[in-house]
Amino acid sequence: MSSRLLSRLGLRWFPLLCMALLIVGLPVGCSLLQHKERELVFRIEPGTASWYSGLPKAVQEFELKPASFKAGQNIHAWWYPAASKDAPAMLYLHGVRWNLTGQLFRIEQLHALGFSVLAIDYRGFGQSHGDLPSETTVYEDARIAWERFQVLQPDPRKRLIYGHSLGGAVAIDLAAELGRQSPVPVRGLVIESTFTSLADVATAVADTSLPVRWLLSQKFDSIDKIADIRMPLLVVHGLDDRYVPPRFSEQLFAAAQQPKRLLLVPGASHNNSMSLAGRTYREALDHLMQSKMPTQAITHSTSRDGDS
Repeated sequence: MSSRLLSRLGLRWFPLLCMALLIVGLPVGCSLLQHKERELVFRIEPGTASWYSGLPKAVQEFELKPASFKAGQNIHAWWYPAASKDAPAMLYLHGVRWNLTGQLFRIEQLHALGFSVLAIDYRGFGQSHGDLPSETTVYEDARIAWERFQVLQPDPRKRLIYGHSLGGAVAIDLAAELGRQSPVPVRGLVIESTFTSLADVATAVADTSLPVRWLLSQKFDSIDKIADIRMPLLVVHGLDDRYVPPRFSEQLFAAAQQPKRLLLVPGASHNNSMSLAGRTYREALDHLMQSKMPTQAITHSTSRDGDS
């Protein structure tokens, strides 16, 4: 999610629309509701972000077109290799509204920290062609990107998954699936400015007592998956985030298994935790890379810094 997303979602009237269509109960009403819901959730901005000034020369662009895609569908991807061939790599999963052109500043920050970065636009965003995205399709796109990511970085010890805002929910879903493998094929997970579930954040922003959870078809229930990731975890949130309350990251952290670390950044908003945290962010990533990769189930714990 961008820093303007939730203010533009119309969530203050959205629960009322949901309730009205639920009462009407017509199939066409349900179909229209789900389509409108997806429009409000993903809020795709066409074209390039106003602050985008072009790709660094080292970035390689390519398309992913698995056999399962319909004609004309594709996933547009950027691969930004680090200067060192032995560098760790991140699979970058963005939030809503802005396509990759709106994410470049954060991708460049990760690259400056020494990481190679594979970043994708979900189908329907930017140069990735497809229908209006849904929870199902963005999960699918992340899995397709993961297949290419394994080729680009063949060493599981040097793979990280990163998700920002709604991309955090996508990253948690992917990590939970990978966590069922033995050994786990990824070093760790980084989630930033994300939430427990879409219903929770919608309820918080809309300040409503309506049963939003029952009305949403797009769930993004990260709180129900976070305990299954079975890999080192870094949770980051700005304490001045006015769109996704920091308490959601604290709840995710509390529900996750060890090893884990919580980085709350004073003064940071929805989008600038990485830049404001500076060295602390770098140290947290280094700590994550040094954590032991688990090969079996990890017991639950609630301490704030329990990496081993």
